[in-house]
Amino acid sequence: MHKRPHLDFDAALLGQSFEMHAFFRASIIAGRSSVYSNRLKTAQKTLRSLNRYYFAHNCYSTRSTAGVAAHSAPYPSRTHTCGSLSAHDAGARVVLTGWLLPERKGKLVSFFPLKDSSGTIQLTVNHSDKDLATLSNVPAESSVLVQGQVVLRPPGARRPGPTGEIDIQVDEFILLNAAETDLPFTPSNVHNLPGEDIRLRYRYLDLRRTALSDNLRKRSQVAHLVRNTLHDNGFVEVETPILLRSSPEGAREFLVPTRTKNIQDQPAFYALQQSPQQPKQLLIASGAVDKYFQIAKCFRDEDGRKDRQPEFTQIDMEMAYVSWGPTESSDSLESTWRIGGSEVRDVVETIIGKIWKEIENITPPSHFPVMTYTQAMNRFGSDKPDVRFGLEITDITPYVNPAQRIPLDEQDEILEAIIIRKSQDPEFWQVSRRFGLDSSAEAISITEKNSAFWLERSKTCGNISTLDPTKYESSRINEELSISPGDTVWLARRSRVPNGSSTLLGRQRLRLLDAALRSGKVTHPESPHFLWVTEFPLFTRSDDDKEFLAKGRYSSSHHPFTAPMWQDIESLYEGKIDTVRGQHYDLVLNGVEIGGGSVRVHDAALQEFIFTEVLQLSEQEKAPFDHLLHALRCGAPPHGGIALGFDRLMSILCRTQSIRDVIAFPKTAGGTDLLFKSPANMDADVLDQYGIQPKSSS
Repeated sequence: MHKRPHLDFDAALLGQSFEMHAFFRASIIAGRSSVYSNRLKTAQKTLRSLNRYYFAHNCYSTRSTAGVAAHSAPYPSRTHTCGSLSAHDAGARVVLTGWLLPERKGKLVSFFPLKDSSGTIQLTVNHSDKDLATLSNVPAESSVLVQGQVVLRPPGARRPGPTGEIDIQVDEFILLNAAETDLPFTPSNVHNLPGEDIRLRYRYLDLRRTALSDNLRKRSQVAHLVRNTLHDNGFVEVETPILLRSSPEGAREFLVPTRTKNIQDQPAFYALQQSPQQPKQLLIASGAVDKYFQIAKCFRDEDGRKDRQPEFTQIDMEMAYVSWGPTESSDSLESTWRIGGSEVRDVVETIIGKIWKEIENITPPSHFPVMTYTQAMNRFGSDKPDVRFGLEITDITPYVNPAQRIPLDEQDEILEAIIIRKSQDPEFWQVSRRFGLDSSAEAISITEKNSAFWLERSKTCGNISTLDPTKYESSRINEELSISPGDTVWLARRSRVPNGSSTLLGRQRLRLLDAALRSGKVTHPESPHFLWVTEFPLFTRSDDDKEFLAKGRYSSSHHPFTAPMWQDIESLYEGKIDTVRGQHYDLVLNGVEIGGGSVRVHDAALQEFIFTEVLQLSEQEKAPFDHLLHALRCGAPPHGGIALGFDRLMSILCRTQSIRDVIAFPKTAGGTDLLFKSPANMDADVLDQYGIQPKSSS
């Protein structure tokens, strides 16, 4: 066990050293003229003496750093970051700081990568310099300061990148803080990283990896760009409360206990905001702000997935006086955007355009394509379709034998198909033939033998062997849909009116894509494919995530404040709930939903009708919305907004599969924090202060 050294530096030596350091920095700025050369040499000699003194008194061990004190004294300020130097700096004297990475020894010279958050540069140390020999004993990942000269590499040793043409010839170094020699893992060894749970537990080490630090820097750059764009468009950034009241808005909430009791002396709780939905609507209703935004923290008690976290960030916006649909004077652009909120659409497309131009050097179209929910479900089997590839779904019900169509009509169903043509889709055809079958989908390989009757003999359609094949054949569907022997057809039934977020063939379509990508038969195009999806059903009974609140009742597809399309208001009051479409719009990028918003209800009577007659909320459930209803009765303007998922957006820009890679300190898929060990149990006496009793273990 090494004792911590007692550092009683000679005061005169220390003072002289840092007087020389001040001159040393001045000489770097002024240039290496002969006027300075003598004093510069004196400064270097003094600093070298101080460094040797420090190492001599630190009892350094190559096996452990338990007895090595961190450098807790003044030291020279760095002149550059590692990634900022280039061949243009050749000949300059520099002071750098960073983490020392493993040594690579040559015959005459040792090479050490030095890394900081800006990049990595290579240090060179001559073996003949005994004063620098101790650098070889410094553990990898230690914080060091080095001083030296920028030198050009030999032509044959130069590599791409700004620092790939240069080295730093080291004259001096100071060990600022030694790393342990038995680190949980070495972040610089990217080819031998442990599993994600270990890396999340030691996130402060994992964040040293260039990939993660680059992600955080890009995230900051995008946030800055978003703020500037919104400010330039007249938006006001406003912070809204995080501690709110629990309300039935659609997702499970995190509750925060307080020591405050209600009038019945029962424990009282805050709820962490699911989103700033009510505050931002109230802000617009007040008239204080015409266009609001904030980069907001939101909280939902959901099971973790690769694209979800219990706490997440969204770019939140709300605007007053948004439209309620195109007017007769609207241009042709609005022919596909048949709902309100076109002002929100314009702002979002401006933001996205600037992000992709600045970050990706890609200019997206000025307006993104628009597709209704029904079109998306019919063509792609998903409410967030990936339109980068084909394999569109076809409704083949009209081709079904009339006798076999009776059960479909009785159950109000249709028969759909994905047709994989050997001649047109060879990459998908190859993976489809060896693809694992879904128990609910049927794959039929068309051959010369079955080509005339494959549809009539399909299990999905209902094989009726007594049918007279001479009266009804598959030749019509084969001819009209260009189906030939060698092709593969996937079949599935679904309800005639689409519901939910995906269909069986929609999910099968994505599985076929994944298989083709893994096989290398298909690659995604580089250009982003943005798409607006609109006209969702306003209410649903098909959302399992909301059933814990709905309990058999209707739930809002988006949230209960979304306005119906004006054409469907009469149907809403007549009780034709399933036919009512909402002024809800989702922004989809490459098959991933990156944002969603809507035009809001600004009519208090309509909002009350939705709460009471459609959602059938009890008086207790409606109570958290009383203030919103009153605000609507105080002359609230028509308004609407959107929230862009910042974490999902960044995961796409950073080309990573998990949003955990773009968050500094994320939770696991199960919602736990392995670094901070949260959530954690609390002592009974602490819970008692909040009026909470632990559940009995008996």
